[in-house]
Amino acid sequence: MSKTTDLSPGRLLREPGSPLKLDGFTGIEVHDPRLGEVLSPDEVPSVLYQFTLHGEGTVWDASRGRLVWSDVPNRRLLAWYPDGHVEVAIDNTQFMNGNAVDAEQRLVHCEHGRRCISRSNADGAPEPIVTHYQGKRLNSPNDVTVARDGTIWFTDPTFGILMPNQGSLVDPELDHRSVYRFDPRDGALRRMADFEQPNGLFFSPDGRTLYVSDTARSLGEIIGGHQRDTHEIQAFAVDADGSLSDRRLFCRTDHGYPDGFAVDERGWVWTTAGDGIHVYASDGVRLGFIPMPATPSNCCFGGPKRRRLFIAAQSYLLAVDLSD
Repeated sequence: MSKTTDLSPGRLLREPGSPLKLDGFTGIEVHDPRLGEVLSPDEVPSVLYQFTLHGEGTVWDASRGRLVWSDVPNRRLLAWYPDGHVEVAIDNTQFMNGNAVDAEQRLVHCEHGRRCISRSNADGAPEPIVTHYQGKRLNSPNDVTVARDGTIWFTDPTFGILMPNQGSLVDPELDHRSVYRFDPRDGALRRMADFEQPNGLFFSPDGRTLYVSDTARSLGEIIGGHQRDTHEIQAFAVDADGSLSDRRLFCRTDHGYPDGFAVDERGWVWTTAGDGIHVYASDGVRLGFIPMPATPSNCCFGGPKRRRLFIAAQSYLLAVDLSD
């Protein structure tokens, strides 16, 4: 990488001000009355920002009262504030993608460029905390979440070492693409499950279920004469010691593939897909759909009472407000 991370005071990208409503919105589809109780079909998404190349890694940074997300190809970590202003939180990143907030309210990042999990220190500088598994470099960590016990879980597909605009072209050292559990208390790193191309991940509210999306379809890989067409979210039971069991299919999206997603306080899964945000109850029943103006890649809940769904969709940062 030609430049080091820039930690100078945030560069303003958008002045404070009210957002605009999404023009030409066709409406929210409510397929189950349960969704209608928390999301009006007449709700129109707000456009909070519209100048990223590929927005990713949305996370609500509650201690700082802001929404943080990545603009991966532009190598920037951005921050949106409730008064409407947007600033560069970290410039010249190493192709940050997924982000999370740890038990001590520090930002944790997935970096394609350095192929690591990093954590922002007191000065805001991201320092690598996981770089290797059994002596071999990670592939390109993609998404990250923090469990109730403070352990850091992340996915490690090969996207960032296959796409030069999101990392660098190198051969993987590992012969698997996996989900990992890192314990910052003792530095233990455990390989929890293997996938074709693991992508998003998130826990249920009680921490007893882990959801992971597998998106090999996004690469169109041909292996042994067959195209890898995986486009689904799988679910696991999380045991008391953090081990995973009862692996099962949770859902498949009709259009594109489920990239990043969020799980709300009810246990509903709000997942991205090629055409928008699909909402599923914890039993897999599809509750509804929010169409998007561009393919979304990630979403999260935040704001007061976490009643606002933030969505990164290519150039857009959008918000949809739920009922109280």
